[in-house]
Amino acid sequence: MKTYKDIYKKVVSFINLVKAYKNARKGKTKKRYVKEFHKDLRENLLKLREELLNKIYQPKPLITFILRDPKTRRISKSAFRDRIVHHAIINVIEPIFDKGFIYDSCANRIGRGSLFALNRFEEFKRKVNKNNTHGGYVLKADVKHYFDEINHNVLLGIIKNKIVDEELIGLIKLILNNYKFVTSGKGMPLGNLTSQFLANVYLNELDYFIKHELKIKYYIRYVDDFVIFHSSRTQLEIWKKEIDNFLREKLKIELHPQKTKIISLSRGVDFVGFRNFYHHRLLRKRNIRNIKRKIQYFKDGLIDTDKFAEIWQGWNAYAKWANTYKLRLELLRNYSNPPTTNILNSPLIPEINKKLVA
Repeated sequence: MKTYKDIYKKVVSFINLVKAYKNARKGKTKKRYVKEFHKDLRENLLKLREELLNKIYQPKPLITFILRDPKTRRISKSAFRDRIVHHAIINVIEPIFDKGFIYDSCANRIGRGSLFALNRFEEFKRKVNKNNTHGGYVLKADVKHYFDEINHNVLLGIIKNKIVDEELIGLIKLILNNYKFVTSGKGMPLGNLTSQFLANVYLNELDYFIKHELKIKYYIRYVDDFVIFHSSRTQLEIWKKEIDNFLREKLKIELHPQKTKIISLSRGVDFVGFRNFYHHRLLRKRNIRNIKRKIQYFKDGLIDTDKFAEIWQGWNAYAKWANTYKLRLELLRNYSNPPTTNILNSPLIPEINKKLVA
């Protein structure tokens, strides 16, 4: 296995910190904290670099809040200058690790995402059930409390297999220890770029076990959710036990007992936000409830026009992946005339605006 040395100097180079700053501010240029940092950009980046070079850098305490949209999640937000450090690390180590990720690891990767995962789901589904002429089953699995249970020592050991640089390992350890959770030496915060990437690094060990040890052909992972396809329920039961044993022994985590099930493809499988059936795909009910709630907020004046346009465009682009034409038509008909604006006059859903106006 190839290892990489002297990575830290690349992470803290001024050129890399400038690039990291640009990445960290994307979509946030109007935020007050970004404007403040930008006022003395060169000085701020030089000061940050000096702290990193002299090993006196200390991340600020995370700001933690609860997000209910619609699933309740505990989000921990880093200070802007700390986010620059996170981007600086990922800029350098992502190319090193990504080339070793399996093809069907789908989250937080360039060219991978929900749509890629859905397309692979369709492909594997057709192969297992012989183009919808036979049955087929899916092991739908979820790691129990994944981000809170990630073991720091195990994670750092995985990183060290690739990167031989104690300075960088020390910086990553500093970021990991900045998250104060129930158990010392465990957990990564939802909301950090480093958490998203290192979560993939951690479960890449599972990916290799599944693909190279168990020789499973039809497997897709999206963060800590994964699906395995097979024509035999019995075979999936065997693999489920072997996978759970591997997770417990090697990675110190375990499958979620309630959320890990073997499901017939004919019943539909919930994956990456959609309910996937033989011949069609539906949105999750909570996703529909969520957009209806946002529309009502807009009608009540709690969300302005620009913000709602952004929400609607994002949701519409996502909803198109399912069989939702009638649903989107109904939503526009029922909610298109709030007091402040008329959705029909906006280009939010151009392919059905003409029908609605008519």
